[in-house]
Amino acid sequence: MSPAAPPTAIRLTTSPKPLPHTISSPATRRPSHLSMSAPSRHRTSPLAAAAAARGSGAAPSLLAADPSHRDAVLLAARGAMANCLGETHLDLVVPGLRLAAKGKVRDVYESGEHLVLVTTDRQSAFDRVLASIPFKGQVLNETSLWWFNRTGHITPNAVVSCPDKNVTIAKRCSVFPVEFVARGFVTGSTDTSLWTVYNNGVRNYCGNVIPDGMVKNQKLAANILTPTTKAADHDVPITPDEIVKAGLMSKDDFDEARSKALSLFEYGQQVALENGVILVDTKYEFGKTADGTIVLIDEVHTPDSSRYWIANSYEERFKSGLEPENVDKEFLRLWFKNNCNPYEDKILPEAPEELVSELAWRYIFLFETITNTKFEIPDTQEPIHERISRNVAEALRNL
Repeated sequence: MSPAAPPTAIRLTTSPKPLPHTISSPATRRPSHLSMSAPSRHRTSPLAAAAAARGSGAAPSLLAADPSHRDAVLLAARGAMANCLGETHLDLVVPGLRLAAKGKVRDVYESGEHLVLVTTDRQSAFDRVLASIPFKGQVLNETSLWWFNRTGHITPNAVVSCPDKNVTIAKRCSVFPVEFVARGFVTGSTDTSLWTVYNNGVRNYCGNVIPDGMVKNQKLAANILTPTTKAADHDVPITPDEIVKAGLMSKDDFDEARSKALSLFEYGQQVALENGVILVDTKYEFGKTADGTIVLIDEVHTPDSSRYWIANSYEERFKSGLEPENVDKEFLRLWFKNNCNPYEDKILPEAPEELVSELAWRYIFLFETITNTKFEIPDTQEPIHERISRNVAEALRNL
């Protein structure tokens, strides 16, 4: 990565209802784990809890499968709202560390040939920060690491180590100024989402021809890639030919990154569906190391970079014209769209506490559902910034 970079399973015991154009792919081997700051404990799969709930006549939704656990997480989230990681200043306390970039969510620091990426609790959407979500930075960092561990058979990545729950140390590389957005459904609420542009009459989007007659949240016949590039902090859709013509990437580099992105997405869909959720869309970023190797960077399959739906309720809700049960930040986006103009209003309303707590729960729920491990609620007695500073300083001394 470079300082110029935008900082941006257990198989089903009871299969979910079949989706239109069912997602499937051959079984794929998974490489060994990278070590985390503290190993997560295994927990009962939410799928098993949902099956038990169905047997007792309760609602089958995975989100409602374990109400006592949800209540405990919501309580912890409310108690941690005053200790969110909103800002970092590691360059002031860790010798030899220089601030390279501050993104909407990640703060990036330089140390020689390495970058220190700190994932904060800041919540972004509509190209701005909306709130701070308890435990969010830890969830994103550990979710990415879990997926980085399991996608090495598709592409190498830039990860070196994880010295703290909120921190990843990565190899420096040159970053392609293109985000690879993979999509499996016609959905979304932002200006560049596939449903928004489709509903406005666009039928050829980033080089992909989309047929007439589709409705919101419908599955595409095949996954597509809709690349974007940055301009004045906004995502700008772009075609593959335009990327090459503008000199943003060579054709060979684009073709390789495109292939990696679609393979990552297919694999992510497979793993997600095995655990009862649908990976709807996501974005990937790639860079090139000094030896010319294209590597995956930034984050992968997190609820910030991806859209997830509950699988076993998707078909029924789709046929009824209802929004899918989402496990990402989409419901927060929708709340802001319903209560203000998040693109144009200078001052936005404050997100309600119950909405913030619910988002913290959904992020943790997704991590636990996919990884089948228990999320470790951090000790809030020590300020997060002090803990991170200490762990990063020690890690850099040992590099």
